[in-house]
Order: sequence, then C-alpha cells, then structure tokens
Amino acid sequence: MLRIIQASLENVEELVPLFDQYRLFYKQNSDLQGAKAFLTDRFNNNESVIFLAYLNDIPVGFVQLYPMFSSVSMQNSYVLNDLFVMATYRKKQIGEALLNKAKAFCIAKNAKGLALETAIDNPAQKLYEKLNWVKDVDCFHYFWTSQ
Repeated sequence: MLRIIQASLENVEELVPLFDQYRLFYKQNSDLQGAKAFLTDRFNNNESVIFLAYLNDIPVGFVQLYPMFSSVSMQNSYVLNDLFVMATYRKKQIGEALLNKAKAFCIAKNAKGLALETAIDNPAQKLYEKLNWVKDVDCFHYFWTSQ
C-alpha cells in the first residue's frame, strides 16, 4: 500500500539514502553526511517541504518543494526542486502520487502554483505533461554562478 507523509526532522534518516540516490542520478558524488546535514538544515530552518512516499512501509521516493514569491502577482508559489523514486519502484504511479500530493499542498496553502525545471532529456517530462503541467515557452531562465 502506498502512503505519503509530509516529512519532518524525524524522517531524515529515511530520506538520506533516497536523497543521495537522487544526487547520484544527477552525476554528483555520494555524500551521505552532506545529505543529512543539508536536509537537517532545510527542516530546522523551515526552508522546504518534503513529502516522503512509502510502499509497504519502505521509503521509496520523495518530492521537495521550496517556497518562492512573486512581486508582480503578489502571491506565493513553490519550486518543485526534487522528485525522486527509486529505480526498482518506478512505473508504479509513485511519482504521479507525489506530484499530486504537491499540487494538493499548494491548493491548501492558496499558492499560485508549482514551477519546475528539468533536463531536456529527462523522461519524467511525459509524466508532467500527462498531469497538465505546461512547458514555458514565453521566457528563458538564466543562472549566475558565484564560484
């Protein structure tokens, strides 16, 4: 049975291996201590919202949202920064359930919506489009690196 909870500091130990696998997917080095510190900071500073999916009481995936604000619309929204499901549990609608949980959270918080960016070759794009996410064609995204 699939169960999704809003994670808290008490779930960090369960999140760390998933977060590390997520980073490995994006060709980062494994860093379990760094993952634990990063996630602990997010919880301690109330800087993100994480939903954790369990299948038969096994942690199998998560979605992490970061708050953002628009001066133009004077509304808050969220950046869906991280979505991950363990490879052996994909194609079981867990990613879809996590995305729907994120949507429901935004609705409950009266948020304008969710934003995300993804690699051009990420196969999850099909899932986003299936769930009525719209690809932005009206603007470019830029990034400045400080280091």
